[in-house]
Amino acid sequence: MSGPSDYQPSNPALQWIERRLPIIGLIHSSFVAYPTPRNLNYWWTFGAILSFMLGMQILTGVILAMHYTPYADLAFKSVELIVRDVNYGWLLRNMHAVGASMFFFAVYVHMFRGLYYGSYKEPREVLWILGVIIYLLMMATGFMGYVLPWGQMSFWGATVITNLFSAIPYVGESIVTLLWGGYSVGNPTLNRFFSLHYLLPFLIAGVVVLHVWALHVAGQNNPDGVEPKTEKDTVPFTPHATIKDMFGVSCFLILYAWFIFYMPNYLGDADNYIPANPGVTPPHIVPEWYYLPFYAILRSIPNKLAGVIAMFSAILILCFLPWLDSARTRSSKYRPLAKQFFWIFVVVCLLLGYLGAQPPEGIYVIAGRILTVCYFAYFLIVLPLLSRIETPRSVPNSISEAVLARGGKVAASVAVTLVAAGALFLGTLQDARAAEGNDKPPANKWSFAGPFGKFDRGALQRGLKVYKEVCANCHGLSFVAFRNLAEAGGPGYSPAQAVAFASEYKIKDGPNDAGDMFERPGRPADYFPSPFPNEQAARAANGGAAPPDLSLITKARSYERGFPWFIFDFFTQYQEQGPDYVAAVLQGFEEKVPEGVTIPEGSYYNKYFPGHAIKMPKPLSDGQVTYDDGSPTTVAQYAKDVTTFLMWTAEPHMEARKRLGFQVFVFLIIFAGLMYFTKKKVWADSH
Repeated sequence: MSGPSDYQPSNPALQWIERRLPIIGLIHSSFVAYPTPRNLNYWWTFGAILSFMLGMQILTGVILAMHYTPYADLAFKSVELIVRDVNYGWLLRNMHAVGASMFFFAVYVHMFRGLYYGSYKEPREVLWILGVIIYLLMMATGFMGYVLPWGQMSFWGATVITNLFSAIPYVGESIVTLLWGGYSVGNPTLNRFFSLHYLLPFLIAGVVVLHVWALHVAGQNNPDGVEPKTEKDTVPFTPHATIKDMFGVSCFLILYAWFIFYMPNYLGDADNYIPANPGVTPPHIVPEWYYLPFYAILRSIPNKLAGVIAMFSAILILCFLPWLDSARTRSSKYRPLAKQFFWIFVVVCLLLGYLGAQPPEGIYVIAGRILTVCYFAYFLIVLPLLSRIETPRSVPNSISEAVLARGGKVAASVAVTLVAAGALFLGTLQDARAAEGNDKPPANKWSFAGPFGKFDRGALQRGLKVYKEVCANCHGLSFVAFRNLAEAGGPGYSPAQAVAFASEYKIKDGPNDAGDMFERPGRPADYFPSPFPNEQAARAANGGAAPPDLSLITKARSYERGFPWFIFDFFTQYQEQGPDYVAAVLQGFEEKVPEGVTIPEGSYYNKYFPGHAIKMPKPLSDGQVTYDDGSPTTVAQYAKDVTTFLMWTAEPHMEARKRLGFQVFVFLIIFAGLMYFTKKKVWADSH
């Protein structure tokens, strides 16, 4: 990719290979001896970060595909069984799901860096366009992957987004039918998306090869936008850029690990832990966070076709950026007006992302239209105008001159990076506090909260008793097997106790040799049976409302924390919205309905339940369940114990996750420190 190489290996066997397939010389010229501008800052390490994340996504995706079942009736269950029963399946799932968000975060930083430093200008136009193509392929891959778990938000997100193609004149309906494989989102849709989601990452990898090829042909841009002129302006890619990239990747991995081990659901939607139900539409359908700015543009335009055109144009306009911005000076570092408008554009994109997550009504729609105009004005008006009227500051004559003038700024930026990484880790030691507000669940002190949290074994056993004597009359635990009660990190029962517990249940089995179904005592391999044979029977017995399965209830329920709490939650690892909500609902029943509130017949008032009208009658009362360990037999204690148990049913490997997370964090911090001091030594003579 960097032209002919004069590299000659000393080993005879390698010489024989090199004469016939000069791949070692290609690697040497492209990634060892390749001249790199010596003034590259840490924003350039995101190229290496993206390469690492692409490899990680492909690797984890291939392994997950070995266990995933692309069938509408089994997809949701197969994902849960991966998390629960596959060795380190929870780790693979978290790495892949969180990896998608980290991949997009890194690509956005990479793109904004290119915008700021003018990496799209001549002679790098093809390099930039290939990057936009990679971004489009990433968006398609991410969307299809989000559909595969087949949860509520997955299903309805697929329905809404694919239905947008129906706005295309003449062929729109045919495209939608082709995507769906029928007349609605269903099993054929899931199969199509699974196949394409598996294929597209390899296509992305192919375009990445072209992207790197174009990079090596045109050469790397740099913060000063000055082309290398002499050998003093460059350093060999290895070890200089290699060790710098390794330090950058190690710092990024600290952030990546933070989400994997401590905040796996922070960037997701609780509704996706509810199996897809075509008959129940979520109150607010939103895509993943990395699509929100374009979703806001789509919704800001009342005409469906115009909205779709605007959404896709917001991405495709990037391809024309090299010709829209004709300024001779590349870097905004030397363009005061361009720098100011760039940061305004960044704020516009962030605000569009915020609006994309809000309901399309009132002031949000008006603000979305204003910001959409600002978004397109930056490319179509601001950049072309600045190219003609702005007077840039003088640019250094060479890269080496710019490096000498920079002084100690590099050390300062490294110090900031290390301080940020340290603050990120120290944030794990703080306790989370719930937001205060009307009808918001109060905070609870959970034993499993925080980076070192563990389940209270006594609470788990008491909670199991409450579930068995109270909740099991209406609610099932379809993803929990009796054998799980004796596994590490669980309630702490012995295998013999799990066998005895299972035998108390009657499990429907068969057919036998006579072709008849029969009942038998439960076995450890059996799952907790449902109290009803089917959903219709459950609805008939509960006033038309089907009691939800409780296996995932603490992850499938949440509430809005609002600004600025969701920022604090990141640093304090606050992940207990679900348990707080469940415990609050169990205690939120009130006999007297407040003035001005109307409750439909057959419903009950609950101050924490959305809408306050719930079909479930008050399930708990003082003295209802007898505890053998002398714990208080109050509603508050019952609610806390059964919620703790339900948190374990949703996260049976939580203790292992946090334990491994601490070990990984210690390793990454030490590794990042070693990379930093190694980088300082390698670069000592280059500054």
